[in-house]
Amino acid sequence: MTATDGWPAGLTGVTESVVATLGPNDRWNQAALGLHAPDEAGDPVTATTWGHTRTRGNFERRGGGVVQFTTDPREFVAAALDVTETDEPVRDGAAAWVEVTAERLDEGEEGGTEWVRWALTPAEATVRERRVPTINRGFYAVIDATVAASRLDVPAYDTGALLDRLAYFAETVERCGGPAERAAFDRIDELTDWRARRNESL
Repeated sequence: MTATDGWPAGLTGVTESVVATLGPNDRWNQAALGLHAPDEAGDPVTATTWGHTRTRGNFERRGGGVVQFTTDPREFVAAALDVTETDEPVRDGAAAWVEVTAERLDEGEEGGTEWVRWALTPAEATVRERRVPTINRGFYAVIDATVAASRLDVPAYDTGALLDRLAYFAETVERCGGPAERAAFDRIDELTDWRARRNESL
């Protein structure tokens, strides 16, 4: 999928983003959101919310939000694992963002958790930063770690396997990450206490 489809960047597979949705308190809730690129031309980008989250409620009330592509792993950790509200929708670390409308496509239940799949249609997009792509394994380890950490208390997932995965990601960040990635992983530690839980299970 190319940027000419209305998105500020090409999307393939599942692209991790941060979505800002306006809550009933007139503050912007920042949350992680996986964007699923369409398999067929003309189909919409989709995203799935799990459970009765703030993002789901705000999509239902407001009909959309602001999707951001952030280059700061600390902002992603805050969005994925903490309750983060801001006065403005766009975070400082966003390289690009796009206003989207959200339309409910499907819903169901899996592992005891309700889910809703949304079609996201882009409107106005802004690109703040273009840079030469570089690969930092620590950054991607932080992103994967937030997924594992968010599943720790979900009955459908094996806690021991998730804790082992977090230990692997922690080693990767220590070896390959920079100061921002290490600070982001420190925040994962604070929010989940996964190291103590793993030590207890050994």
